Amino acid sequence: MQKSQSAKARAVGINHVAIEVGDIGEALEFYGRFLDFQVEEQSDEMAIVYFGDQFINFIRNTDRKADRMRHFGIAVDDKPLARRTLEAMGVKLLDSRFLDFLDPWGNRIEITTYTNIQFTKADHVLRGMGLAHLTKSDEAIAELRAKGMAP
Repeated sequence: MQKSQSAKARAVGINHVAIEVGDIGEALEFYGRFLDFQVEEQSDEMAIVYFGDQFINFIRNTDRKADRMRHFGIAVDDKPLARRTLEAMGVKLLDSRFLDFLDPWGNRIEITTYTNIQFTKADHVLRGMGLAHLTKSDEAIAELRAKGMAP
């Protein structure tokens, strides 16, 4: 028996995430204290910050409720440095097995290490970001290999 195939677009990745913050300038200052990024666009109502070929869109909303489980992850080159910086900033880390915290507007953020996850930037993007030295861990490569996606 032949399977019928419906035409569907294939998801390629996540281009950006939009998060709500109470004040755009304060959000850029808060995130800029522990992350290196480029501000592409900014107004009183929104800002777009790039991490290489992906971005976060900060949208102003003063009526925001805190997230409980909804979150997104940011991959960094140096997770221990991010932890130390967040702690020095007085950010309360959440009780979880991950490096999670709520930003001042209640957005739940998870910080993860680029080398230990499957998500992979193209070599030319890493070079352009000054991160060509980053490599994947054996575990991350094994996970990619299991899916037929190893380098």
